[in-house]
Amino acid sequence: MNQRAVATVDLGAIRHNLAQVRRYAPNSRVMAAVKADAYGHGAIPVSRTLESAGADALAVACIEEAVKLREGQVQLPIALLEGILSLDEAALSARERLQIVVNDFWQIDLLEQLPVSASLQIWFKLDSGMHRLGFPLDAVSRLCEVLARHPDWDFCGWITHLAQADEPESPFTLEQIARYDAALDGVPGARSIGNSAGVLGWPDARRDWVRPGLMLYGASPMQGKTGADWGLLPALTLRSRVIALRRYEAGSPIGYGGSYHCPEDMLVGVVALGYADGIHRSLASGTPVKVAGQPAFIAGRVSMDMITLDLRQVPDARIGDEVMLWGRDAPIEVLAGYADTLAYELFCRLTNRVQFEYV
Repeated sequence: MNQRAVATVDLGAIRHNLAQVRRYAPNSRVMAAVKADAYGHGAIPVSRTLESAGADALAVACIEEAVKLREGQVQLPIALLEGILSLDEAALSARERLQIVVNDFWQIDLLEQLPVSASLQIWFKLDSGMHRLGFPLDAVSRLCEVLARHPDWDFCGWITHLAQADEPESPFTLEQIARYDAALDGVPGARSIGNSAGVLGWPDARRDWVRPGLMLYGASPMQGKTGADWGLLPALTLRSRVIALRRYEAGSPIGYGGSYHCPEDMLVGVVALGYADGIHRSLASGTPVKVAGQPAFIAGRVSMDMITLDLRQVPDARIGDEVMLWGRDAPIEVLAGYADTLAYELFCRLTNRVQFEYV
């Protein structure tokens, strides 16, 4: 059976990108973000690769993601970035040797209901300016009192998250770091600040632990740059194939709504890929792709199962030719710009109709 739409994940690229994290933050331990199914790349194969490549820990959003990794025989420490939601989750986290990122006092109340024999590993998350999750900075003294009450808890350290690190001209990141440092002045415990943008763009964010996500998958979190600009390799290549070729006269409307009209007599191709596969419907006419390695462009609206292409620059296109939406020669950051979105979302939108293969 011919493959209709294939996402090829290069695990060697994952290893390379982890090594780049080490190059940018040589004095930091690495907590690799594999939440959201490793940003759509496949959490278990990616996590096993990161484990064998020497990552120090993994980070997921929720306990369901962590349990799947444990069921997949992943043994690295795993941090729950959103913490726990119930007493049952607290107990399960202890049994599965998970690190709980605690962000509110009600979560502490849950943890204090567990038996003293429960083996708890916790981080405290501080809100230094993201204003999403985390304790206010003036709660540090109260949190130290909690730790003093529970010497049996294994305290991992203090986490904060950067809100504007992808904007290198913004002063807000340095303001966040300064507030975080002031709140923890003289307080023991490991520090963790830098996400991917923090690792790449802000040396002051490279502390005891860094938490890279997007850069592990070869994409840039920084505006106006691609992963290649940082020495990263794209880990995922998304391909389909041409399933139809038609010649249309100048002025012919293409696709739903006839939003695109052929500017001249031209060759139009149909690709077996659409928004049911996770391709952003907002990708507009003119979005670049590659057909048999040559530049082509989306023409008309993305539909559920198909995309139509302007093939004027590929006059010898044939049925079955490979179409690359993104990959080594087609940066996902460029495609994301045409959809007015981010590489993160394009990765995470891929559906189970796309066939994944690992090399």
